[in-house]
Amino acid sequence: MQTRNPLLNDFADLMTDAFGAAQAMGEEARAVFRARADRMIADMDLVSREEFDAVKAALDDSRAEIDALKARLEALETPAQPKAASRAKKPATKARAPKSTN
Repeated sequence: MQTRNPLLNDFADLMTDAFGAAQAMGEEARAVFRARADRMIADMDLVSREEFDAVKAALDDSRAEIDALKARLEALETPAQPKAASRAKKPATKARAPKSTN
């Protein structure tokens, strides 16, 4: 009595080869898709995360500097407290009548 059937062995070998080929085709398809996606992104002229973070940090620094300069400008533009309020008021002078010309 034969314990192994050569037909089943051949079929198992064929299926193993088919699964290996399918796996290789899947990996190839992923590689092609990734290459196309990378090319498409490069054509879109997108920025990298590092570039974005650098520009964002520069913008935050600029905003902080602008806020500091605004506060400094407001301090320079606000009128100083009048010192005349601490002095005694001068007595009012009497108004003179205008001279008439004849």
